[in-house]
Amino acid sequence: MVKILKDVRVIELGTYITGPAAGMHLADLGADVIKVERPGTGDPFRAFKGGLYSPHYQTYNRNKRSIALDTKDPADLAVLRDLVASADVFIQNFRPGVAEKLGVGEDDLRKVNETLIYCAISGFGTSGPARDRPAFDTVAQAASGFLRLVTPISNPRVIGPAIADAITGQYAAMGILAALFERTKTNKGHRLDISMLEAMTHFNLDSFTHYYSVGEVMGPLSRPVVSQSYTFECGDGKWIAIHMSSPAKFWEGFLKATGQEALNDDPRFSERLERIRHQDDLIDIFTPVFKTDTRDAWCEKLLEAEVPHSPAYDSNEALEDPQARHLKLAVKTHHPEMGDSTTVRAPYSFDGAPELDIAPPPTLDQHGAEIRAELKRRKAG
Repeated sequence: MVKILKDVRVIELGTYITGPAAGMHLADLGADVIKVERPGTGDPFRAFKGGLYSPHYQTYNRNKRSIALDTKDPADLAVLRDLVASADVFIQNFRPGVAEKLGVGEDDLRKVNETLIYCAISGFGTSGPARDRPAFDTVAQAASGFLRLVTPISNPRVIGPAIADAITGQYAAMGILAALFERTKTNKGHRLDISMLEAMTHFNLDSFTHYYSVGEVMGPLSRPVVSQSYTFECGDGKWIAIHMSSPAKFWEGFLKATGQEALNDDPRFSERLERIRHQDDLIDIFTPVFKTDTRDAWCEKLLEAEVPHSPAYDSNEALEDPQARHLKLAVKTHHPEMGDSTTVRAPYSFDGAPELDIAPPPTLDQHGAEIRAELKRRKAG
């Protein structure tokens, strides 16, 4: 695949997820992303499960190079500023004011690179009463109104992945790409500020539209009820997911596949709006039905009836699905020190070709000497 951003250099002074995720998206598109880390310990995410190469760190740091620099050391800070002078983009995800204390605020870096795209990611924004509050994924999910949509109604507890962190990183990458595109016309740098609160409220747009348009406060069952979405456990203990949406043909196919055509004569289910009102009754009816056969058997029946469905895979199954294997979603990488690993390729296919060449996440300062040598050659030239 053509590495679309092959001529773009990104300096990432990011930790945990939001900053590194933004950098990863750009690296996946071919940018030269140089991850600047603290000597000795590096990104704190490295040590989340001991050592300096945790799966948490690996997730968001492939396709990058690593250099260890101490911004409190004048010599190292000078190296960092030399890197910035050679770069197109700078990413940091510190609390407001911290970058300035470290000597890497926008004004500091603009002195060495006027056309830099400076991206600052925060929890709650650069001003306002919550400016200095610490923020992590769950905090942003809750503040944006999203957490209530994915929390069990009874026995509430936080579930699922760090979606606010990942979404914020993706929005940041999108903003950076827009700024880079605009710079090709004006040759002017930009500052991009994006907070987790802003990213997640935008991601949660549907619930706000419902509230302001029709006064509906959505809950965790609002969308699955209207979209007629279901998850059932099958006879072999595996799960299956079904999403019938609004076309009547999917409901009819569902009844045919399950042998429950008689339900069409039940006034609770004869019309879509009635099925929405009585979804709990449908779940009670179909829960024992799906336990009468295996997941594979139900998938065959639903496929034959053209009902939108999928096995509800765990992570050890999803990439083994025939379609996932056909698309080559799982990609092998090899690190000279850390060995072989498997990751998921970026979802883009430019000109019909997916990118299957992925560099494994770097060990701490793996490319330090290489990057310093590049800077020396640049100065000498």
